[in-house]
Amino acid sequence: MLKLTDNPPMGTYIGSKSITESPGTWWVAHTKARFEKAFAWDLVNRQIGYFLPMVQRTRISGGRKRHVMLPLFSSYVFICGDESIVHQAKMTNRLCQVIDVPDQKTLIDELATIENALNGDAEVGLSPRPAMGKRCRIVNGALKGLEGVIVQRDRLVQVVLQVSILGQSALVEIEPDRVEMVE
Repeated sequence: MLKLTDNPPMGTYIGSKSITESPGTWWVAHTKARFEKAFAWDLVNRQIGYFLPMVQRTRISGGRKRHVMLPLFSSYVFICGDESIVHQAKMTNRLCQVIDVPDQKTLIDELATIENALNGDAEVGLSPRPAMGKRCRIVNGALKGLEGVIVQRDRLVQVVLQVSILGQSALVEIEPDRVEMVE
């Protein structure tokens, strides 16, 4: 198990500071099982831009509590650049395939939302079910402006942030007074 400090950064954006400003095309790299972090280190060493969303979790191992960083979307890393980076990524021998993304704008918007949620003050996790509900927008706090789908409304609101090309979603829990419905 890696120490928290031994994990790769969640993202490197060559020539920019965020996903939305990264030059080049985004692809989805489908890694071999449990190779996400090793693949991310390969990308760091090759100076290839990528985004690997990770969440911190506590695990008990050998009778001790350990804090670990786990990929939010198992076996997926998002890479950015030109056609040559796809070839370089395949040379790592850690990939099953590279998925072309026809709708770049949607992917960038969805990844930026996930990135903002991970950098915010809310608990983020993988959504166990598809999002069915009403669209909403977070109106205050660190996640202000993020849009998603409300799936539960109790003491805390669960908002689903989708990554449509993967057919997977992240789940964010926040207070109900921080959400407004979107028409």
